[in-house]
Amino acid sequence: MNENTGISLPQLPNDIVKNARKTRLDAFAVALEGWRRGLKLKWYTKDSEHFKDMVIFGVNPPGRLFSLSSEERTHYFFRTRGDKVTNKAVELGSEKDDTKVWLEKAGVPVPKGKGFSSETTDEEIINYSKTLDFPLVLKPTNASLGNGVVTNIKNHKEFLKAVRYVRHDLGYGEVVVEQYVKGEEYRVYVIEDKVIAAYNRVPANIIGDGTHTIEELIELKNNERKKNARLNSCLIHMDIEILEFIESVGYKLDSVPKKGEQIFLRQKTNVSSGGDPIDVTDSLPEEFKKIAINAIKAIPGLYHAGVDIIVNENKVVDAPAVVIELNPTAQIGGILYPLKGKARNIPAAIIDYYFPETKGIDTSKSKIYFDLPTVLEPLENRSALEVEVSPAPLGELVMKRFVVSGMVQRHSYHRWLKKQALDRNLHGYVKNMVFDEIEIVVAGNSKSDVQDFKGVIKQYPQNSKVQNIIEEDFSEPVTIGFEIAEVYNTSNLKSVQYALRKMEKNLKHMTKQQKRLEKDNQHILNSTSWKFTVPIRKFGQLVKRNRS
Repeated sequence: MNENTGISLPQLPNDIVKNARKTRLDAFAVALEGWRRGLKLKWYTKDSEHFKDMVIFGVNPPGRLFSLSSEERTHYFFRTRGDKVTNKAVELGSEKDDTKVWLEKAGVPVPKGKGFSSETTDEEIINYSKTLDFPLVLKPTNASLGNGVVTNIKNHKEFLKAVRYVRHDLGYGEVVVEQYVKGEEYRVYVIEDKVIAAYNRVPANIIGDGTHTIEELIELKNNERKKNARLNSCLIHMDIEILEFIESVGYKLDSVPKKGEQIFLRQKTNVSSGGDPIDVTDSLPEEFKKIAINAIKAIPGLYHAGVDIIVNENKVVDAPAVVIELNPTAQIGGILYPLKGKARNIPAAIIDYYFPETKGIDTSKSKIYFDLPTVLEPLENRSALEVEVSPAPLGELVMKRFVVSGMVQRHSYHRWLKKQALDRNLHGYVKNMVFDEIEIVVAGNSKSDVQDFKGVIKQYPQNSKVQNIIEEDFSEPVTIGFEIAEVYNTSNLKSVQYALRKMEKNLKHMTKQQKRLEKDNQHILNSTSWKFTVPIRKFGQLVKRNRS
């Protein structure tokens, strides 16, 4: 394994999840795993009766709420959180001050600190801060993604500024004040008494190459993040926080760091603000994993969640690490698509927990998936409150690609091909290629049905004529069902060719005009009258400069 490259799960390549970003990615990954195991999958809007009693925070557009069903039972999910997690556990885990109280009671190490309600005055909070040693942290009790968190507050003046910013500029009335813990930060995902995954959350940073400026290195880093299915929606955005942070350590945007020098851009470690997820599941010390497991056990009804811990380098408490936050509805994209290390299969672990009878079904080689925007369309346009996804074909798929030439680009022919494929329980697509060619991909559990489809291609009775068929093996993922993909047709191609010819004609005309002007100018410069009037023009320019 290349230590500088993250390895994702083979059943979740970028192409499959390209339409499932941010929190939709979490839900899609879990739902897809259950669906591929043969469970019935339904998606819902927040207005569905099934979710009226489930705690759901924030705006919730379609693509986050779903159910999975076996013959025996149904479980409902909000992103990565299933219905085994109680509402009380969600509320306790989502309120940072309540979390701290419950963890302390259970003997789980946490930073020294206290939570304050929105009714508490700034003066009371400031007075309490004086009872703790600097540096400090001020954070909202119920925000997410690192919003409003101010860390490493070094003195009283900085604390006053943080209070104004968090409580008044951002409007977070309820806050927690606690001691700042210095050390590496980790997100640990736990199901009951087992650590499924762990990754180091490194603050947004760049590595110098001795050539590019900090601003250019940020752009280069973002280009790499765009290739990552999780990080493409978590780019490093230039803001006042980055400017102030790099200036505090003596740099500017046009500074050129030395080759190999790492420059941190923020204090916060959140992936959503540009942080790097680095897989450490196998190397994280067991004592840290035990702390994370104990944190889950400390909250009644919380059976699986993400636990954020910091290595206790500055010894604010007598423990190797402290828990700073619990995430009952944790995002898992960082460990599914780590910047370095191996992806960890949290979706499979969640389905194992809710549907243990499906544990023996391996989806690691699965090539079938469903197109999320297509499935969610009835929910998006409010024509339905729930939609069911067609069952996934179980077992290994046989896949073929056919390139067909001739009079084969008629839409009626493509509709006929679609019917023939669906009648044989085949999945795939047909789409036009250039000129007189089409591409057909078919996949199914029956080897004979897939192979025999080559003969079906020639059997359309009307207005189409197949001249040649090239057959190839195919290994790319395919969506459930059979799609008629409109790439472009010959009429569009003719329009493009016409436009290109017109542009070429205009370019020749402009080039001809340019050469004519250049010739005319040269003729003037070489003329006797132009040479004769040189002294007069120079005198005129001199007078003009003196006047100005």
